[in-house]
Order: sequence, then structure tokens, then C-alpha cells
Amino acid sequence: MGRITEILSLAQARARELKLAYEGALTPREAYELLQLAPGARLVDVRTKAEWDWVGRVPGAVEIEWMAYPGNVLNPHFIPTLKHSVMTESLLMFLCRSGHRSNAAARAATEAGFPDCYNILEGFEGDKDASGQRNRSGGWRANGLPWHQS
Repeated sequence: MGRITEILSLAQARARELKLAYEGALTPREAYELLQLAPGARLVDVRTKAEWDWVGRVPGAVEIEWMAYPGNVLNPHFIPTLKHSVMTESLLMFLCRSGHRSNAAARAATEAGFPDCYNILEGFEGDKDASGQRNRSGGWRANGLPWHQS
């Protein structure tokens, strides 16, 4: 339990520093470590079906679109689907492409009564580099964490 507490404390300190409306913010490596160590921890991938199919998937992730593709329309079924897919008291870690949609999803889940919500900073692909490309220096994939392509 010591390492779990250490990771969560770091994530909670980031949340306070960033004035986030949910429990904490994790690096991709911290999120992966929590998936291995924390019983009941769940990764919720909020990217679109197109991103899962064309860019890649995280094994074992709960996949619920935050925004529908095409059109980028907010998924009105996000919270009901989340409630059906995970236990309310689970440690939930939200992932998108870069950390922005997952930030909104973590906030919405917290507002809906999920008490233990964390955003995964950098997302699956990381921030854009100077040439406008992703995948070079940050994110789930660039950190060498498990993923696969359909």
C-alpha cells in the first residue's frame, strides 16, 4: 500500500496546484503502476471509437466516448454508461489523446458522485511538438506502456 499512497499523494498535490475539481492528476507511468497495484483501479479511455480503432487501444480499459465521432458532440450517455460499467467507489483514471477531454470527463464523473477520479496527463499520444506532431515525447504510447492496434 505504500507505493499506492505515494503515487496518489503526488497526484493529489498536482490537483491542488492546478486547482482541479477532482481528486488528482497522474503521469502515464503512475497510472500504469496504479493499474498493477491498486485493487479495483480502472482506466477509462474517453477517446472516440475512431481513435481506438485507428490509433490504438489500452488493454483492459473501459472504453466510453466523451465526444462522439464524427462531429465532436458530447456523448449524453457518458455518465449513465460509466455508472453501468464501473463501481462508484472504484479508483478511476481517465485517458484521452492529450489529457483535455479526460480532464472534462474526470470533472463530470466527480460531479456525478464518483469520489476517486484522476486525469492521466499527456493522454495516449502526448502534446504536439514544435512541428505539430504527437507521439514523440509524451503520453501513454511514447512511455512504452501496453497498447495494441486493432
